[in-house]
Amino acid sequence: MSLLLIPVAPLSKTKSRLRDCFTKEQLKDLTIAMFKDLTQKLLKVKGYREKIVYCNNTEILEIAEENSLTGIKEVLTHPPKSFDAVITDVNHIAMQKFDAQQTTFSFLDTILISPQNFEEISVLIKKNQIVVCPAIHSGGISVFGRNPPDIMKSHFSHPHIPSLVATITQAKEQGLERIEIYDSFRAGFDIDIKQDLVLTFQYLKIFNLTHTETYKFLKNNLKLTLQKDRKNNRKFEIVEETKRK
Repeated sequence: MSLLLIPVAPLSKTKSRLRDCFTKEQLKDLTIAMFKDLTQKLLKVKGYREKIVYCNNTEILEIAEENSLTGIKEVLTHPPKSFDAVITDVNHIAMQKFDAQQTTFSFLDTILISPQNFEEISVLIKKNQIVVCPAIHSGGISVFGRNPPDIMKSHFSHPHIPSLVATITQAKEQGLERIEIYDSFRAGFDIDIKQDLVLTFQYLKIFNLTHTETYKFLKNNLKLTLQKDRKNNRKFEIVEETKRK
């Protein structure tokens, strides 16, 4: 049985790196918009027996249940658990409660990911021990699959090494041979820093995703744009934009 697992951070802490762009209330609205868009994509995905959303917020869990996803409430601790500990918790629930034979983790800020991406990954994880989709900018991981779910630990919280490098290194040290790198721009692009927001607004237009809640939010709230450096066309500056077209 293959399960898709989606951990969602508490809305009060979501996307803290973007606090110089939006207020806390706006960041909450952005998170909800991204999550609503993800639920609409997952309604079209058939490759997983269960799709589980793991979050502390009732609002997110209610949206999940309304869209045929299984919501599980995260119990917060003090001090907060590391992200790897959260991944371990929901992975354990998937194995113990749902008898998961494979688990795939995805995240709501991979805003360009498509139903086809999810279906392709669901096929790959049944044939391989590890499936990872590299994040476009950070050396991190945007999608992470394991078969079986406890074949190795996750490395999202490594203090020094990007998660993609740490994961592949560990997998090879363990002697795992069936390691699949899922190479996809759409599945690998995520929203993490200010530049990503500006690029997201443009990419959503390029991929004809202007009907999405995320696009509508950015159209109404994002007041930034990218401007190419005249002397070096590989460099961009983020500048204020007074009019949104």
